Amino acid sequence: QVQLVESGGGLVQPGGSLRLSCAASGSIFSFNTMGWYRQAPGKEREWVASMATGGSTNYADSVKARFTISRDNAKNTVYLQMNSLKPEDTAVYYCNGYLGVRWYWGQGTQVTVSS
Repeated sequence: QVQLVESGGGLVQPGGSLRLSCAASGSIFSFNTMGWYRQAPGKEREWVASMATGGSTNYADSVKARFTISRDNAKNTVYLQMNSLKPEDTAVYYCNGYLGVRWYWGQGTQVTVSS
C-alpha cells in the first residue's frame, strides 16, 4: 500500500524558514510526479510546487524564489524548503504523488507563520 507521510511543520515567525519532508513507503522513482499543495482556512487547496521524475521543477508564483522542492532518492523522501515565510503562507501542507492511474496524498502538516 502506497503511503506518503509529511513532517516538519510548526510555528515560525515571519521571515523564518522551515523544511517539510514527505516520506514515501516505496521508491519515489515509481512516481511520475511529486508535489506539494496547501490549504489555508476557508480557502481551496492550491498547488505550491512539483517535481517530475526527470527532476524538472515548477512553482506557484506566490512562492517562487522563496520555496525549493527537492528529493533524496536514497531516502525516498521529497522536501519543501520554505524561506522568507509570510503570514499568508499559513496553511496545512500536503504532499502528493502520481503513481499508476491515480494521485496519492499525505495527511498534511500544519505550518503557521505568526509573530
